[in-house]
Amino acid sequence: MIEKHIVLEDIDPVIFFGVANAHLQMLRSLFPKLRIMARDNVIRVLGDEEQMAAFEESIEKLRFHVLQFNSLKDEDILDIVKGKRPGEHIPEGVVCYSMSGRPIKARTENQQRLIEAYSQNDMVFAVGPAGTGKTYLSIALAVKALKEKTAKKIILSRPAVEAGEKLGFLPGDMKDKIDPYLQPLYDALEDMLPQVKLQDMMEKHIIQIAPLAFMRGRTLSDAVVILDEAQNTTPAQIRMFLTRMGWNTKMIITGDMTQIDLPHSQKSGLIEALHILNNVEGIGVVNLDRRDIVRHKLVTKIVNAYEEYDKERNNNNETQRYKEAEE
Repeated sequence: MIEKHIVLEDIDPVIFFGVANAHLQMLRSLFPKLRIMARDNVIRVLGDEEQMAAFEESIEKLRFHVLQFNSLKDEDILDIVKGKRPGEHIPEGVVCYSMSGRPIKARTENQQRLIEAYSQNDMVFAVGPAGTGKTYLSIALAVKALKEKTAKKIILSRPAVEAGEKLGFLPGDMKDKIDPYLQPLYDALEDMLPQVKLQDMMEKHIIQIAPLAFMRGRTLSDAVVILDEAQNTTPAQIRMFLTRMGWNTKMIITGDMTQIDLPHSQKSGLIEALHILNNVEGIGVVNLDRRDIVRHKLVTKIVNAYEEYDKERNNNNETQRYKEAEE
């Protein structure tokens, strides 16, 4: 009789063992010659050496299944243990899976262009209105790279620009004041990674979330780096960010030109960067529009209404300037 300890890395033990350890009980029934115990993310096994080898192989396949799909069902366990699934492959078109087991994939033609641009270029600009999935899909691509070990870390950043509100007077330390700006990034990550694992990765700096100002002086290598809300960067800030790029790194820069919160006298760095870098090889630009909005149907109507308003206001301004010139 031999004893082995198996550590379940990179996955949520709650998903693996099931509610009230239901999955663990099934494994015990499928391997009756083994004594199987579990605590936290460690499985302790005693028993016959031959069955032990089969058990270890099955556990590794089950672990990989949970890592890929963020879920585990009774039928999955039966199929994998009985050898009916020789390999687990994510279906074509799916980037990764949410914590609820929902496949995350492109839902529009331009979102698919974003995925293709990411695979073909080391730097991608994704520009479009709210709700087009720019940030969410970008983070999904980063999580996929981390799971497939093509990147060692994820670095997410946003410029800390107040959208018409002054938050500096609020109580708390620097993190307490900055976190509200970064909450959308936390939300997306929590939808794709187990809470315990996400916390562990952040503590180990495998996943880093920081304001843009904290990027100065760094060289970002072996990473997927995402700059969100880039329309609120100044020309100097975005230039600083883009030149942080190190070896084996991919960058995604997202922004919405209709939601610039900079002072009217300040030019958006994203607009300038797109103009300067438009024809640089290795940089992809994907423009999303209102047809790509995947939020509530009212969001599309709101974006359309504001676009019509902006057009009418611009036309009125041009007419006024023309009249003033004639006078």
